[in-house]
Amino acid sequence: MTMQLNHTIVNATDRAATAGFLVSILGLPEPAEFGPFLVVQTANGVSLDVMHTTEEFSRQHYAFLVEEHEFDTIFERIREGGLSYWAGPGHRGAGAINTNDGGRGVYFDDPDGHVLEILTRPYGSGVS
Repeated sequence: MTMQLNHTIVNATDRAATAGFLVSILGLPEPAEFGPFLVVQTANGVSLDVMHTTEEFSRQHYAFLVEEHEFDTIFERIREGGLSYWAGPGHRGAGAINTNDGGRGVYFDDPDGHVLEILTRPYGSGVS
């Protein structure tokens, strides 16, 4: 078997709110409860295991490779939800998307400040 990423833990101040946000904005299946986690499953089998914590935690970055039509749908949800979004990391390029590698990408924050990204082409895969 080749090594694959299976899951990652997403710390949250409210696991239901964070899991609900991921499901609603990204159009993913409802999360499943597993121990202390609400498990949000992606199409490639990697899960985001959302866990409540009262401890201080570092904000992380989670990037999702999506099809063009999925980008349109998710980006519309971002705009309809009144969420701030950026073309680049570090909240650069407010109110814009990027066209890196001939695709499209955009960054936005979840309720706890984790930076989420959707992109249609992996970085380094095409025209800059």
